[in-house]
Amino acid sequence: MALPPAPGRPVADRPGLRVAIVGAGIGGLTAALALAARGHAVTLVERRTAFSEVGAGLQLSPNASRVLTDLGLGLPLRRVAGEPERVRIRGIAHGREIGAIALGAAMRERFGAPYWVVHRADLQTILLDAARGRPGIRLLVGRTVAGVRDAPDQATLTLTSDGGRSETLEADLVVAADGVRSGLRAALDRQPLRSRGESAWRATLPREAVPEVFLADETGLWLGPRRHVVHYPINAGRRLNLVAVMPDQPGGEDWAGAGDPARLRAAFADAAPPLADLLARPESWLVWPLTDRAAARPMARGRIALLGDAAHPVLPFLAQGAAMAIEDAAVLAHSLEADRPVPAALSAYAAARVERVRLIQSHARRNGRVYHAGPLVAAARDLVMGRLRPEQMTERYAWLYGWRPT
Repeated sequence: MALPPAPGRPVADRPGLRVAIVGAGIGGLTAALALAARGHAVTLVERRTAFSEVGAGLQLSPNASRVLTDLGLGLPLRRVAGEPERVRIRGIAHGREIGAIALGAAMRERFGAPYWVVHRADLQTILLDAARGRPGIRLLVGRTVAGVRDAPDQATLTLTSDGGRSETLEADLVVAADGVRSGLRAALDRQPLRSRGESAWRATLPREAVPEVFLADETGLWLGPRRHVVHYPINAGRRLNLVAVMPDQPGGEDWAGAGDPARLRAAFADAAPPLADLLARPESWLVWPLTDRAAARPMARGRIALLGDAAHPVLPFLAQGAAMAIEDAAVLAHSLEADRPVPAALSAYAAARVERVRLIQSHARRNGRVYHAGPLVAAARDLVMGRLRPEQMTERYAWLYGWRPT
């Protein structure tokens, strides 16, 4: 069965393109909105039939928040996002402050956009509502991609539904935004995922269950050998998001499995009393095994492009996973504006992204080593952080936060 093509709309002096995006996560939805705003006809293909994002907050630094604001999402995001004043850095065992990073007004004034923290489900809902309200976007749920064919004149996806029915979808280009375990990445690149031997444990707590010391409008970062903890308010301050990264055995295929709270408490048995108390409060945790893979070579070929984690998984030590997918979406939309063949436009998209995403992957890996350093390196780290003012700590990443999609 062939699905009817969505009609294109004019972009400048040429008809809009037919774009098929596989994966209706943050990257796929942002790309759909950016492309539809430029007159392209977008079909979003999603294997799930219900949308739910559980157990995780995320950080939207200015390089990402300005893209979402430019798409008209600033007002709904301000209703649900937090804007912490700073990151306070402490040691896991001794609990003393090591240093701080300026956020809040300092970040907005320096980079012209906010540094938001938000629950993933809130962001997903805002993006999905916006996509459903755009006439140039249609959503196909309950479909799995069984194959893709890249031809000179068009690309064709073969889709299967839960009932076993097969159908085809023709498009001028296909965007694979189907996550770190992307089924479409193999069409361009076959580098395997590598286990890091670490996992991120995630939980949220209602505000009333959070000790008073953790209710400040700030992000907390606790560093220790081979481990760290991050926490920040989400849901407009009604909940606290908790992330603990620690050594762990390689996980299975489940993206987020349940973790035993006793294992987490044992891993942080030496934590300072306030942190130990906080980590003991969640009754359940979801565990994400950390995996790594170099940016795809190439990120696009012919009429197929990779986006977000499908193209370049980013470890969480720089809080840029969602931001990189959002950046990709903006650059892809810009690359398709020029009057040139689709393969050339996608090649330009890949060329514009590859060095930046490799740099960010490298800095995230380096941060992981710095966060989890042993005693000698940690002593030097703490000395440097303690001597820098919060604004100086922020300025070290001006190259990251000051990015614009041009």
